[in-house]
Amino acid sequence: MKPTQPQRTVLERFPAGGPRGSWSAEEYAADQRTQGRPDARVVMDLHSDQFLVVTDTTTH
Repeated sequence: MKPTQPQRTVLERFPAGGPRGSWSAEEYAADQRTQGRPDARVVMDLHSDQFLVVTDTTTH
Protein backbone atom coordinates (compact mmCIF):
# COMPACT_ATOMS: atom_id res chain seq x y z
CA MET A 1 0.00 0.00 0.00
CA LYS A 2 1.35 3.40 -1.01
CA PRO A 3 1.53 5.94 1.84
CA THR A 4 -0.62 8.99 1.27
CA GLN A 5 0.88 12.44 1.28
CA PRO A 6 -0.99 15.34 2.84
CA GLN A 7 -2.76 17.64 0.42
CA ARG A 8 -0.94 20.92 -0.02
CA THR A 9 -2.39 24.22 -1.08
CA VAL A 10 -0.11 26.61 -2.96
CA LEU A 11 -0.73 30.09 -1.60
CA GLU A 12 1.73 31.95 -3.83
CA ARG A 13 4.59 31.39 -6.32
CA PHE A 14 7.84 33.31 -6.57
CA PRO A 15 10.51 33.04 -9.29
CA ALA A 16 13.77 31.52 -8.08
CA GLY A 17 15.76 34.09 -10.04
CA GLY A 18 14.64 37.06 -7.96
CA PRO A 19 16.97 39.92 -7.02
CA ARG A 20 19.95 38.98 -4.88
CA GLY A 21 19.12 39.33 -1.21
CA SER A 22 15.39 39.21 -1.91
CA TRP A 23 13.44 36.82 0.30
CA SER A 24 9.94 37.54 -1.01
CA ALA A 25 8.71 33.97 -0.51
CA GLU A 26 9.99 33.82 3.07
CA GLU A 27 8.44 37.21 3.85
CA TYR A 28 5.11 36.13 2.37
CA ALA A 29 5.16 32.88 4.36
CA ALA A 30 5.93 34.81 7.56
CA ASP A 31 3.01 37.16 6.85
CA GLN A 32 0.72 34.16 6.33
CA ARG A 33 1.83 32.67 9.66
CA THR A 34 1.02 35.92 11.48
CA GLN A 35 -2.39 35.95 9.78
CA GLY A 36 -3.37 32.56 11.18
CA ARG A 37 -1.77 29.97 8.90
CA PRO A 38 0.89 28.55 11.23
CA ASP A 39 1.95 25.83 8.79
CA ALA A 40 2.72 28.17 5.86
CA ARG A 41 6.19 27.39 4.56
CA VAL A 42 8.41 27.76 1.51
CA VAL A 43 9.33 24.81 -0.70
CA MET A 44 11.31 24.74 -3.92
CA ASP A 45 9.67 23.37 -7.05
CA LEU A 46 12.66 22.31 -9.12
CA HIS A 47 10.53 21.49 -12.15
CA SER A 48 9.20 25.04 -12.49
CA ASP A 49 12.23 26.77 -10.86
CA GLN A 50 9.98 28.55 -8.39
CA PHE A 51 9.65 28.94 -4.66
CA LEU A 52 6.16 28.00 -3.51
CA VAL A 53 4.51 29.10 -0.31
CA VAL A 54 2.37 26.14 0.72
CA THR A 55 0.12 25.05 3.55
CA ASP A 56 -1.19 21.61 4.45
CA THR A 57 -4.66 23.00 5.03
CA THR A 58 -7.11 23.68 2.26
CA THR A 59 -8.22 27.23 1.53
CA HIS A 60 -11.60 28.28 0.25
